[in-house]
Amino acid sequence: GLVIDGRTLEHVLHDSLQNIFLELTEKCRAVVCCQATPLQKSVLVKLVRSKLKAMTLAVGDGANDVSMIQVADTGVGISGQEGMQAVMASDFAISQFRHLRKLLLVHGHWCYTRLTNMVLYFFYKNVTYVNLLFWYQFFCGFSGTSMTDYWILILFNLLFTSVPPIIYGVLDKDISAEILMELPQLYATSQ
Repeated sequence: GLVIDGRTLEHVLHDSLQNIFLELTEKCRAVVCCQATPLQKSVLVKLVRSKLKAMTLAVGDGANDVSMIQVADTGVGISGQEGMQAVMASDFAISQFRHLRKLLLVHGHWCYTRLTNMVLYFFYKNVTYVNLLFWYQFFCGFSGTSMTDYWILILFNLLFTSVPPIIYGVLDKDISAEILMELPQLYATSQ
């Protein structure tokens, strides 16, 4: 990891040193900036997003972190003594910093698997319905006859696009939270 303070960050963010700094950050697993101004924080996140094409996560607990949280791909606000400004501007809110690990490793893994399975489900549902319409056209001689009433089509889409995704989204947990917390490698392999 790399730890950099606000005064050093001010020099690094100039155009002449940006590329060297970005090469250094690519070799690090994490970069922590301390005692930086809100503008420096947001500029750094923008720089990493645009030049390295990296996914960025910003974690903050006060009003001075709002611009950084808003610029990042994912923002996490920690509610605490400094107020609720960071929480209001963030995508996710946690009460303490120690909950960040569970947010990423457990809920991130579950969300990722649910979303990928839901995309597959929607493709399957739509391909099934379109195939049904396609083969019906052979049966009716391509006359354009409607196979179903409109209310049946609406009911089909309502039942098969709302009820199963809700049930699946609430109940599906492919791996227990305890195992995901013990084996962080599962997050990377699920991608």
